[in-house]
Amino acid sequence: MAASTLTEVARLAGVSPATASRVLNGSARKPGKDIAERVRQAADSLGYIPNAQAQGLAKSSSGLIGLIVHDIADPYFAAIARGVQEAAREQRRMVLLATTDGAPGEEKEAVAAFAARRADSIVIAGSRSSRAEDGDQNAELAAELDRYCRNGGQVAVVGHPVVGAAAPEGYHVVSVPNQELAADLAVELAAGWDGDFVIIGGPEGLFTSDDRIRGFQEGLSRAGRGPAEVLRSSFNRSGGYDAGIKLAARIKAGGTGERGRPAGTGLGIFAVNDVMAIGAAAALRAEGLRIPRDARIAGFDDIETLRDFRPALSTVSLPLEEIGRLATRATAPPAADGDEQDYAPLPVAGKVMLRRSTETAD
Repeated sequence: MAASTLTEVARLAGVSPATASRVLNGSARKPGKDIAERVRQAADSLGYIPNAQAQGLAKSSSGLIGLIVHDIADPYFAAIARGVQEAAREQRRMVLLATTDGAPGEEKEAVAAFAARRADSIVIAGSRSSRAEDGDQNAELAAELDRYCRNGGQVAVVGHPVVGAAAPEGYHVVSVPNQELAADLAVELAAGWDGDFVIIGGPEGLFTSDDRIRGFQEGLSRAGRGPAEVLRSSFNRSGGYDAGIKLAARIKAGGTGERGRPAGTGLGIFAVNDVMAIGAAAALRAEGLRIPRDARIAGFDDIETLRDFRPALSTVSLPLEEIGRLATRATAPPAADGDEQDYAPLPVAGKVMLRRSTETAD
């Protein structure tokens, strides 16, 4: 049997198709109760199923959230995405996903695509950049976001504001205290060890990486230590691995002890995210070095992958799923009864987690 149409419902109820649409698709402009009841009875008798797109147009709401991340395969972004999905489910909304490899130009295209699909809100997770090569694309992304917010869209950005964005309304930032937490990590690591530290960081101008580098150096200063050397690499596992190979050569050049292994205290390594730390650790192992005997290593984020990583990695634990929930709730539309969503803003907090990878070697 062919599906009934809105026109057939309107004809049976004795009203115009526009009136039937306002009743069945949830428009704020509703006819009288007797007319509305007549339309609903007609729809029931014909087995009419409202069209989701038409409901969105009538309500001026699509029930869609756009989520933009650098790489959904990265456990950091996967955890944030789970939080976004959970909060969206609470709000009876659906999530659209775009991955961009961190390119502002790709993010701009994603925002435009979500706006074209009438997404109610957009959540953006991933480090901002002040690198010269990103300047033009940053400006285009900011302009696209400002236009989206002026047209009633809601945006939440995790970490730093988008460079150049100036929307006065509908724009939210979930701030993460990267610098402060990295400083806390440095203080705790320096308290338990007097060797040299090296930082494996991302490209210069990447805000999240730069914040964590700056914070770690501040923490070393508070502990009465000199600044650590910084090795710049890609902000991913491969970048950590490349840096780890360089550090392995340096450790091995320091001399050998029992069974031909390096002597001395090795290095204290801080990688500005966990996947870089995992890459660096893999490189050290590939070169015959052991953690924490030959090098101590710590990361940042406390991604779920660490549950199976050995030795257990010291890190800074962030509530990644909660960050996703906060970002989504910040962009929530008013409830169906017109009341605002009862979600008080919550500060993002983190915690230093010292584990086996930075303990004194046996």
